[in-house]
Amino acid sequence: MNDSDRALCVATAGLLRASGAIAGWGLALSLIAGLVLALTGRSLPTASWAAFAAVGLIGLPERYLSLRVYLDARLFEALARGTIANLTALDGALETLGLRRAAEAVRPLAERVLGTRQLVQRHGLLVAAQTVVFILALVLQD
Repeated sequence: MNDSDRALCVATAGLLRASGAIAGWGLALSLIAGLVLALTGRSLPTASWAAFAAVGLIGLPERYLSLRVYLDARLFEALARGTIANLTALDGALETLGLRRAAEAVRPLAERVLGTRQLVQRHGLLVAAQTVVFILALVLQD
């Protein structure tokens, strides 16, 4: 891996780590919605109850994407440090863990970075949707 590739890995890992704030916000929304439902669910209007429940349900795929972002950040950091020697070694490790199909060809680094950016965007969209529904739930309360 050359210096340019290492710099791209470091920058990508930095982007992924920075999105941790988004993950924290999504987790907070899910926890608050769950607490509201657990403590006051019976006294909430139906629309508000449904909106808080939707916040919690949106939190399930949000947590999955958060985990993926966290994993990808660590993998890009390892590539940049040289702990993982190259993309072929990374793919081999992912295949062994069952996180990648064995028959797939090695993807170029630029393609992986693009996929990672898309993952961060999807995660951000889910948290934005969670936020909007949470605000709606608050507005719908008595």
